[in-house]
Formats: sequence, structure tokens, C-alpha cells
Amino acid sequence: MGNSATRPSATRNGARASTINVLAKTSALLDALDDAGELTPAEIADRIGEPRSSVYRLLDSLENIGFVAPGVKRGYIQLGIKLYRLGSSAVRHRNLRAAALPLMLDLRDQTGSTIFLTIRSGDEALCIERIEGSTIVNNALLPGTTGPLHIGAGGKALLAAEPPAFWDEYAASGLVGFTQYSVTTRDGLVAMLEQVKQTGISISDQDRLLGMAGVGAQIHDHDGHVCAAISLSGPLPLVLEDQRERSFALITDAAAQVSAALGYEQATV
Repeated sequence: MGNSATRPSATRNGARASTINVLAKTSALLDALDDAGELTPAEIADRIGEPRSSVYRLLDSLENIGFVAPGVKRGYIQLGIKLYRLGSSAVRHRNLRAAALPLMLDLRDQTGSTIFLTIRSGDEALCIERIEGSTIVNNALLPGTTGPLHIGAGGKALLAAEPPAFWDEYAASGLVGFTQYSVTTRDGLVAMLEQVKQTGISISDQDRLLGMAGVGAQIHDHDGHVCAAISLSGPLPLVLEDQRERSFALITDAAAQVSAALGYEQATV
């Protein structure tokens, strides 16, 4: 009885150890390719101290997901383009956070609101940074979590940057509502996004949480593309009533400063 009771835990520990072992082998293999540029499977096996059969199986799996690819020379292996894309994305996001963080802190100090930095991830807005405010603490859109693009100020700013054809596709997939103030129709979505394009400001008026509001603006990279959105959120009376114009001015200024830090030069007439 005693031994059987401990088996599930032992099985989980064994599976965890096996996963860690595979990840360690993968890391060693990728490091070897990074150092050498191109290697044969036999050379990889020698470098990382693993049997050739294990290396072949691992290479097959990594090639299937784009982490490795055939090299220039016949029979050689090199790093896959997917790793380059992931690495480039990681650097961009790190640079984005570094540029935005001081301004997010300043914005929080000036308003007491919670400040968000979001990027588009497919049909969702992904929070990559959040600075907690002093007004009301809530768990909406924590770092690493996602939300619909049509809900919340950050997501709306990102969605407004897409062409109208994408708006139609997005609406056709279904517009979930969080409160009675959420936009849930295609016509309502288009009208809302057209307003964002005209004003440069996205507004969340209780569409995620009752009693809460937010404003957001787009961040542009050095090529002029919308790469992120910065937004603030707080109690409705504070954000959209007592300090409405101030909220608009502060969020657009913060977005402009982050964009400038990323190398964006706004065209002047």
C-alpha cells in the first residue's frame, strides 16, 4: 500500500526530470550550432556528448518546428529561421519595454492610474508590462495575459491600426461582451475604430469592468508601423470626467515619447 501511494508522485518527478533532460540537450545542440554555424549530426553528437541516434531524433523534432534547417553544405545542419525571428522579436520587445518603462512610471505618478503596455498577438492584445496604480487595484490584463482586441483601450488602439478588411474578419469571428457597454456588433466596432483613427485616442468606457475607464494611444516603431499601445486605466469619474482632457493629453504625449525613443519621426506638414 505504502509503495503504491507514492507511485504517482514518483512518476511525475520522473517525467519532469526527463523533460528537463531533453531541454538541456536541446539547449546544448542549439549552442553548438550557434558556435559553429553548421555541423553534421555526427559532429553535433561529439560536441554535446550524446549518442548519434538521440541526436538524429532530436534534430528531426527541431526541424519540424523550424528551429533547425539543412545547411548550405550537403549533410550539414544550421539554425532555423524561426529562431532568428524569435530572437529578433525578443530584442524588439525588450527594447520596447526599456523605452516605455520610464514614461509608464511617470504616467502612473501623474495620474495614479494603472498603466499598460500591450502588443498585438493574433486576434488578442498581449500585456507585456503593467505598472500598478494607486487608485483601484484589479486583475484585468496582468503581464503575460491576453484579452480581446475590441475590449479595453490598449486593444482598441492596436485594432484600429489594422485595415478595415481585418476589422470585418475580426467582427465575423464573434465579438464577446464583458459588460453591457461592450461593443458586440460589426457596425459598432467600425464606428468605434474610425473614431480612434480620427482622434488618435482609444477609449474604454466600462466595457471591461463596470466603474472603470481607460484611454490609450498607439506606439510607432522606427519604420512607422504601430508596434504597441500604451494605456491607462482607473475609476471612470477620474479618467473620463474630472480629468478627461488631461488623460487624453498625457497618454498621447507618452505614446509620442516612446515612439520617438524607438526612432519614429512623425511627419510634419
